[in-house]
Amino acid sequence: MQHTSYLEISKSAFQKNIEFLKTEIGDGTALSLVIKGNAYGHGIENIVPIAESNGIRHFSTFSADEALRVYQASQHQSQIMIMGMLENGDLEDLIQKGINFYVFEFDRLEAAIAMSKKLGIKAKVHVELETGFHRTGFEWEEREWLATLLTENVDFLELEGLCTHYAGAESIANYVRVRNQIKNYKKFKKWFDAQKIKFKKYHTACSAATLLYPETTMDMVRIGIAAYGFWPTQEAYIYRFQSLPEDNKNPLKRLISWKSSIMNTKAVKMGDFIGYGSSYMAPRDMTIALVPIGYGHGYSRMLSNQGKVLISGIIVPVVGTVTMNSIAVDVTDLEKVQKGDEVVIIGSQGDKEISVASFGESSQQVNYELLTRLPQDIPRSVVD
Repeated sequence: MQHTSYLEISKSAFQKNIEFLKTEIGDGTALSLVIKGNAYGHGIENIVPIAESNGIRHFSTFSADEALRVYQASQHQSQIMIMGMLENGDLEDLIQKGINFYVFEFDRLEAAIAMSKKLGIKAKVHVELETGFHRTGFEWEEREWLATLLTENVDFLELEGLCTHYAGAESIANYVRVRNQIKNYKKFKKWFDAQKIKFKKYHTACSAATLLYPETTMDMVRIGIAAYGFWPTQEAYIYRFQSLPEDNKNPLKRLISWKSSIMNTKAVKMGDFIGYGSSYMAPRDMTIALVPIGYGHGYSRMLSNQGKVLISGIIVPVVGTVTMNSIAVDVTDLEKVQKGDEVVIIGSQGDKEISVASFGESSQQVNYELLTRLPQDIPRSVVD
């Protein structure tokens, strides 16, 4: 049975992105690929093998269920790190599998120590610090008790990392806040050093911090959106533009293409309304094509009368309201349009391209949001 649309994932684009990012961070810094949100919509099971074929041996997830998917997809016993959600009841399985995880409050840390004692296997933990993000992380005032637990339980803990997360490194509006976070992290690190508590890796940088604050790269960076071919924001790209080589001003290549086909065409007379309600009245005699993707597939309703698709190498507009399962597009000026013709929602056709960023301009969605809203049941195939 044919699905209403499908996604293609480019191996060569990923390779180019990793090559560029490795030149940015240098040989002494490890790259952890962030695969939360179903690998930013690309599919964890697709991305892990591609990443491992490019030498990636460390993956960052948000939750335990994502970590298990990486564990099952990995062919190289890569390290896996959970940055967010896990239940204490998950700890036995995680510790047995050697999966790393953040600890950012005492309940999880104490539960990890207790489970390590029970299993006789060290828990691999990354201690997250509160430096100004105000979401998760140990507070400065908690450092004494934290240090006591870490030093008294050296037989049960592998101190894999000391980490934090920046509150919007992709925007100049957050510059002062990020700088203060860097300062606070260094303060924490200096204090732990004085207590002779050492961690295997010191890591703080996401994609934006890696690209905009080089001093944050440290021992490891956690790269998400950039690995999939997108700048964190247009602002970040503009900031870096001058420093990019003249022969490679666009070093990040999009992996994903999203395609569908025309379900049917229909003639509409001038003055008739198209689709639900009265948001679009035909300004002339028109031909519309119905494409079987809608907000139920991740194509935002905010793209009503705003979105664009590619048909026959021509960019054509969405007309009328985006529905759960379909959009109507204006094909009046195209020749020989018929049922079954390819429709490109994201990607290239001929010499034209529709980027994910164009959705953001039309709908106020960011790259991250649109990508991660793509349902897991849309078929994904890996292409060269």
